[in-house]
Amino acid sequence: MHDLKLLRDGAGVLREGMRRRGKLAMLGPVIDRAVALDRERRALLASVEEKKAERNAASQEVAALKRAKQDADDLITRTRALGDEIGELERRYADVFGELERLQYDLPNIVLPEVPEGGEEANTVVRSWGEPRASEGVAPHWEVADRLGILDLPRGAKISGSGFVVFRGLGARLVRALMSFMLDLHTREHGYEEVWVPLMVNRQSMTGTGQLPKFEDEAYLATDDLFLIPTAEVPVTNLYRDDVLDAAQLPMGLTAFSPCFRREAGAHGKDTRGLIRVHEFDKVELVRFTTPESSAAEHELLTRQAEAVLQRLGLPYRVLLLAAGDTGFASAKTYDLEVWAPGVEKWLEVSSCSTFTDFQARRANIRYRPAPGEKPRLIHTLNGSGLAFPRTIIAILEHYQRPDGTVTVPEALRPYLGVDVLS
Repeated sequence: MHDLKLLRDGAGVLREGMRRRGKLAMLGPVIDRAVALDRERRALLASVEEKKAERNAASQEVAALKRAKQDADDLITRTRALGDEIGELERRYADVFGELERLQYDLPNIVLPEVPEGGEEANTVVRSWGEPRASEGVAPHWEVADRLGILDLPRGAKISGSGFVVFRGLGARLVRALMSFMLDLHTREHGYEEVWVPLMVNRQSMTGTGQLPKFEDEAYLATDDLFLIPTAEVPVTNLYRDDVLDAAQLPMGLTAFSPCFRREAGAHGKDTRGLIRVHEFDKVELVRFTTPESSAAEHELLTRQAEAVLQRLGLPYRVLLLAAGDTGFASAKTYDLEVWAPGVEKWLEVSSCSTFTDFQARRANIRYRPAPGEKPRLIHTLNGSGLAFPRTIIAILEHYQRPDGTVTVPEALRPYLGVDVLS
């Protein structure tokens, strides 16, 4: 969400930001309408204040006339009329402000200057790690998992529908091992505080992190206006909604494991086989709160911490800087981590590490006080997957599979899984 001052004094900056995202044609009229509404809002506010001042003066004059035993009927009638006018102006103000707020929610964040222009084709590989395995002779993960008896897609579809998964035996243990391994790494070595959060959140929480109102059709509405979380980012970030943190608490890092629920997964028949796109999946999330001055450095740190998971697992990957047109709605800059899956011959995203500058903080009203007595400022929020499980499992099954159909367990997971080979 953008500051109203930006609409008033920097609409050109907003238009340029939308142009870089390739959305000026769509959102230019939204900006124009928002600027006009803000102008109308300020005029209405001035009128309300003017009428209130007039009514207060009239009320004082009525009191004076009554004390002097003089007739005040005409002035009382005028005072009541002013009250009616004020009520009508306030109703108009509420309507204008409501529409203005809805338009503000439609405008994505402005990407940072270093983000390249263009769409997906303009994404840039900034670094890579490991040697991708050749695809020749490597079976796709669903075949490996079926032979090992660790993945039961038909029964997942039977009990919940397509896009839902059942892990069995060593598969279920692998999921549990990944959770413990990732949480231990991030808490013991990276300094994160672990939190366990609800899987359902209210509308205000979804709005605070940017999922609503734009992406409501892609969310699962559970009951009583509660939504199943699309990522632990939502409840973890909203832990401090409407709070003022002390500067001494920053930077702060929180990590959480959670299932994630996304209605859009597998849409349009794309990548629907196996674990590539599913409606429910497990993930360890990293969330950081920091000051504007250290935001850029914290983004690099967060990304390196997510990369550390892939390095410990020995999985080749690359880091992409997303172009403006491919950057998420609330993000100002995003690095995607893509792991190589030789069985499906694809680079698969396992993490998006993003800085949101103050975009989420303004929506969720998360602030910090730089020093005692100083005025609170908006915090900067960042998050990234550390990591998402399904595609990590894909990479393990395909990268580490052996000619006899078994799969070597990455060394980092062996203490958690209790075996060296999936067989």
